[in-house]
Amino acid sequence: MSHWVRVCTQSELLPGEFRVAWDRDVAIAVFNIDGELYAIEDVCTHDGGELAGGDLYGYAIECPRHGARFDVRTGAVLSPPAYEPIAKFPVKTEDGVIYSRDDRWD
Repeated sequence: MSHWVRVCTQSELLPGEFRVAWDRDVAIAVFNIDGELYAIEDVCTHDGGELAGGDLYGYAIECPRHGARFDVRTGAVLSPPAYEPIAKFPVKTEDGVIYSRDDRWD
């Protein structure tokens, strides 16, 4: 049976903001973009740095270390120096609480 990790309440994640939660040893960054929630692994595939806190351009998160960009909706690489996509994860909201999980464990 799959488990879900509590991220925060909906009121704690306003449009344009992000929160990071941990599922085992995996950091999951959840972004609120215009009221839609997206979850990705919080690691740049270029050098392992954190992505959360980088600049967000529409749906593109830019790694603050070397400028690689990823689509938070799909995990796809949008610009180098990264060439491998990042993992994307499901997000759900129940009773005003946001949850996500690393579904690679399923």
